[in-house]
Amino acid sequence: MELFDSLFLGLQVAVEPQNLLYCLFGVLIGTAIGVLPGIGPIPTVALLLPFTFGLEPATAFIMLAGIFYGAQYGGSTTAILVNVPGETSSVVTCIDGHQMAKKGRAGHALAIAALSSFFAGTVATIVIALLALPLAALALKFTAVEYFSLLVLGLIAAVVLAHGSVAKALAMIVLGLILGIVGIDVSSGASRMTFGIPNLADGLDFVPVAMGLFGLGEIIANLERSPERRVVAQKVGSLMPSWADLRQAFPAMARGTAIGSFLGVLPGGGAALPPFTAYALEKKFAKDPSRFGHGAIEGVAGPEAANNAGAQTSFIPLLTLGIPSNALMALMIGALMMHGIQPGPQIMTEQPALVWGLIASMWTGNLMLLVINLPMIGIWISMLKIPYRLMFPAIVLFCCIGAYGISNSMFNVWLMLGCAAIGYFFIKVGVEPAPLLLGLVLGPQLEENFRRAMLLADGDVTVFVTSPISAVILAIVALLLIAMFSPKIAAKREEALVE
Repeated sequence: MELFDSLFLGLQVAVEPQNLLYCLFGVLIGTAIGVLPGIGPIPTVALLLPFTFGLEPATAFIMLAGIFYGAQYGGSTTAILVNVPGETSSVVTCIDGHQMAKKGRAGHALAIAALSSFFAGTVATIVIALLALPLAALALKFTAVEYFSLLVLGLIAAVVLAHGSVAKALAMIVLGLILGIVGIDVSSGASRMTFGIPNLADGLDFVPVAMGLFGLGEIIANLERSPERRVVAQKVGSLMPSWADLRQAFPAMARGTAIGSFLGVLPGGGAALPPFTAYALEKKFAKDPSRFGHGAIEGVAGPEAANNAGAQTSFIPLLTLGIPSNALMALMIGALMMHGIQPGPQIMTEQPALVWGLIASMWTGNLMLLVINLPMIGIWISMLKIPYRLMFPAIVLFCCIGAYGISNSMFNVWLMLGCAAIGYFFIKVGVEPAPLLLGLVLGPQLEENFRRAMLLADGDVTVFVTSPISAVILAIVALLLIAMFSPKIAAKREEALVE
């Protein structure tokens, strides 16, 4: 009964006129940035964070979440019609989706992508609702000891599943943790790495750092890429898939949803892992794998279902444990703190309207996407004709206004521009900035929980292994570390990531 009561509360919040409006606003922005190659949901959420200041927390989160899962829908449009993924998670859809478009079946491919995303979004919303209560009940048994171990697990797991070099990802986490302790120590009152700059006394503001690293840094890098986008010459055609198409695609949708729901929860899974895994699985299960790469409808249905399910279930660790599973969830934690809400296991009991309103809004948002996406396909295609060089000045202007508006301080504008240069440098040298953001967000929580744990245990560090829950979590951390530095497993990891 508690589940139904909570869902009813969430629906009441989600269908409030203001929340419906901002949900629509979020999914429209999400679709637009998904359509436009080079602007992903992470830069967009980072850039829009300051503009959510004046909103109610539930409204702000409904809009930000809409941007995230809206981008999964929009990304498939460019993948199918232009053979350029609008978003990382749509890379796999290019393979068979574009081949379908070249054969004059673009409408069918777009419809199957939208239906798969809607099906996966609906199932993922149910999964979140079913898992939220038991996980939140478990989380309430956590003390500072268990929470510290859980944060360590989150950081290490993010490295294992992240793309690229393990050493670089570890270095970025350490750098993020160091940046997280800048400012005045609340216990001793001592200044830490402030270099006498008064603006650093309260620590590095999370929003300008995220806007610079993920927003402007990524956009500067995109200016160097080719602006050429060739929309497929054939007409989009009928959007109504045949019964045979639906029958062929449904098992792939179901498998993709299951894979996405599971992988979305894992820390560091990112946007690319669920669709790639779903595609590999579909190819393995197919009676005739040679059809893949030449317009197989399962090659569109499975990955599209997986990326949308993964996007939504990645909210589970955030809402139940207060742990971000990827860089975008780290941004969401930053947004929670910006609105004066302390992330953690207590959030479900202290902010039920926010949590259940967000969960319920995912279903209304997915329904909006299904209704608005297919009829508006012409508008989305015409957006591809906007030259990127014309959008850049407008984005920079909005960023500067947003960064200044956080605390009416030019320091934040300079901080954002400095972080943009660093973010661009990271892209050029092949370093992912996402682990840095996780370290920056989780660093202060890690320190606070370590101190509390030491106070509880009178300075006895063995408390982390004598507590059964903490011991199990740390054992998993140890296994992950051994796996990371095992040459055989490291080679397999590289092979899997390359594939």
